[in-house]
Amino acid sequence: MVTRNGRVIADFRYDHDYVEINSSYEQEPHQYNYYNPDYHPFREGSEVHTIQSITKSVTSALIGIAIHRGEIEGTEVAALSYLSDREIPDPDGLKATITLEDVLTMRPGFEWDEFTLPYTDMGNDAAQLEASEDWVQFVLDKPMAAAPGETFVYNSGNSMILSAILKATTGLNVGEYAEEYLFGPLGITDYYWKAIPDGLQDTEGGLYLKPEDLAKIGYLFMRDGVWDGVRLLPEGWVERSARPWVSFATPDNPDSKRGYGFQWWIMNDGSGDAPKQYGGSGYGGQSLIIVPELDLVAVVNSWNIYEQSYSAQSVIIDHVIPAVQ
Repeated sequence: MVTRNGRVIADFRYDHDYVEINSSYEQEPHQYNYYNPDYHPFREGSEVHTIQSITKSVTSALIGIAIHRGEIEGTEVAALSYLSDREIPDPDGLKATITLEDVLTMRPGFEWDEFTLPYTDMGNDAAQLEASEDWVQFVLDKPMAAAPGETFVYNSGNSMILSAILKATTGLNVGEYAEEYLFGPLGITDYYWKAIPDGLQDTEGGLYLKPEDLAKIGYLFMRDGVWDGVRLLPEGWVERSARPWVSFATPDNPDSKRGYGFQWWIMNDGSGDAPKQYGGSGYGGQSLIIVPELDLVAVVNSWNIYEQSYSAQSVIIDHVIPAVQ
């Protein structure tokens, strides 16, 4: 789905029989089996589609809303101070110095390995996280590998810390908070958000939305956090979210120039011929691409987890954006 100047200019949808496609794979019934057609990619035959790690970007927006409403002090606050009811091993005192900004930019310093093994391998820290009984504690128990703010390491567990912080500061789970202060104002009524064993909701990849509703979140950011004349995000939050706090976030791919902001990817910083592009990205080919200079928002939902996969995101970046230019 592509929108320009607030209007839908392209909306292509393709039917796939995921019951049949997944029939040759292991059919474990739990919600983190990616071959379970009740949960992936659509939720039980509905129109809401998993957005995987774009959930992180939406959660970051909720953090901004909580700051705007005064429920969180700001991004410089010691992040784990909100979780004082938990036992947090901190032999060298480094964890106490982790700021909310460090968590948002994936630089708190925890020892973590999410990219060298597939998500289906139990050696992957993210897979171990999803198999644990207390996701947040699993992260907090990790030793430190670097001082906070020094090193970017993509860590889905960081996003779960945000879930716990939102619950501690607002008294609401992220879905309830979103209904009141984000989904409600944007007119988003149909969604699904996975719950995890300890009662929190999964902010590393558990949100399901319709493509048009994900596009609304992109449009909110296109309009500097203002929707229908009402400011939902703090002034300056969008600029800070889309700033490349980490200028080179994919060292395993030397051809990539992707940066990282407040749980948002910067696909292009706008320094070359192409306009600035930023957004969310998720497992299986989920994309939210925002191009402020062109007043363009694009959403891609796909499920490229099989032997043959194709990046529909490249169609937007390589063809649609240059065509609009």
